[in-house]
Amino acid sequence: LHLSAVKLAELHSDLKIQEKDELSWKKLKAEGLDEDGEKEAKLRRNLNVIMTKYGMNGKKDSQLVDTNYIKDGTESDTLDDPRLEKLWSKAKTSGKFSDEELDKLWREFKHHKEKIREYNILLETVSRTEDIHKNLINPSEENLVKEEILHNKHRELKEKLRSINQGFERLRKVSHQGYDTTSEFEEPRVIDLWDMAKSANFTEKELESFREELKHFEAKIEKHHHYQKQLEISHQKLKHVEGTGDKDHLNRNKEKYAMLQEKTKELGYKVKKHLQDLSSRISQGLQHNEL
Repeated sequence: LHLSAVKLAELHSDLKIQEKDELSWKKLKAEGLDEDGEKEAKLRRNLNVIMTKYGMNGKKDSQLVDTNYIKDGTESDTLDDPRLEKLWSKAKTSGKFSDEELDKLWREFKHHKEKIREYNILLETVSRTEDIHKNLINPSEENLVKEEILHNKHRELKEKLRSINQGFERLRKVSHQGYDTTSEFEEPRVIDLWDMAKSANFTEKELESFREELKHFEAKIEKHHHYQKQLEISHQKLKHVEGTGDKDHLNRNKEKYAMLQEKTKELGYKVKKHLQDLSSRISQGLQHNEL
């Protein structure tokens, strides 16, 4: 796949979460608790997202070019959206951002691209399910269950689309005005969660508690970013030392690289699992709003 050390660590974290979710689903299925197949369908969607994200779905144009904004603050990947490309180009040439801020903004653009990708995969899944449902001749109780599944998927689509629209407006504002130094959060995933939380059915006390949890979550993400940077640096050093023939130096660098790789994988898994939990809580709050 020609993935960098950081991307390989991210793939490992994603697959670890997928494996855990599939084991939980198998247990539910054995107990007869997924009769409508909704949890199985969600697992397939998640796996599809992972395969698309890392170029494992057999489509040559779907693999993300290995980009490393850590090293030089520039991108080699495309954003697949003319509006995003235009905003990114404007931000780069505006002179309003330091190199560090451009790195952070690039992460926001990439995060937004991933949200659009996941939305399109879900939209394709819903469209296929609707086509199958329309071709059924005799309505039945099972079909009524499938209608409920479709309703839930449409709600999920609505939530994702709202998040995409909010995210684009934020990117547009930041690209034109620069970063607000008084902003409460900096990490794009945390900003998304906070925006959605303010729209959910939370009491003031629950919202304040959620705010504090998001601060801890952002600190966890920053720690993960730190280890990603150290892993990439270690990987570059290792490649350099391999060419010198110094075995002792090589072994020391291999040990350090292995340690950083495991730590990055562990933190990546914890971040993504925490993100799942927080997203689930917000989704429940948003559903209450619709009832």
